[in-house]
Amino acid sequence: MKNLEVDRNIRLEAVKMWIAKEIFETIERDRIYLQPWLPFVELTTELTDTKNFIQSILNQPQIKKDEIYSIWFKNEFAGLIGFKETDWLNRKTELGYWLAEKMQGKGIATKCVEKLSRYAFQKLKLNRIQIKTAVGNSKSAAIPKRLGFKYEGVERDGEKHNHSFVDLEIYSILKTDYKTT
Repeated sequence: MKNLEVDRNIRLEAVKMWIAKEIFETIERDRIYLQPWLPFVELTTELTDTKNFIQSILNQPQIKKDEIYSIWFKNEFAGLIGFKETDWLNRKTELGYWLAEKMQGKGIATKCVEKLSRYAFQKLKLNRIQIKTAVGNSKSAAIPKRLGFKYEGVERDGEKHNHSFVDLEIYSILKTDYKTT
């Protein structure tokens, strides 16, 4: 896993333990903003929780390792993005992301999703990428729509948020759909 330059203002760095405090402080500061859409926010109550998450990523066997990146915008931590539960046999993965509240509306997530989609198809030789967003999270759902992902439907009760289940919209793009220009 290598660091990736998205543009002159945005870079992705492979997640490392040294960023744990920055991630936790961002979650803590933006808790009310993030909590409706991200189930891990409720479970992240102290720095140790973030360190344990990072350690779980670092401890994965190389063949099954999720590629998780910290997002930097003008040298300031902006959020996380990465692949999860990659199925190498079937050449598919899920892409997840979140941004700090103050980083919203700058095109950061869209550019990062586009960069990692290109990376997944060209370098990792994957065939399918999917993105799941909680029903009602229109800002998050706008990203795959903007990038040509196809809406596939709703995964009912797909994720537990704050003691109840929420439906998830599923978007996907195939290598044959992807425009490399």
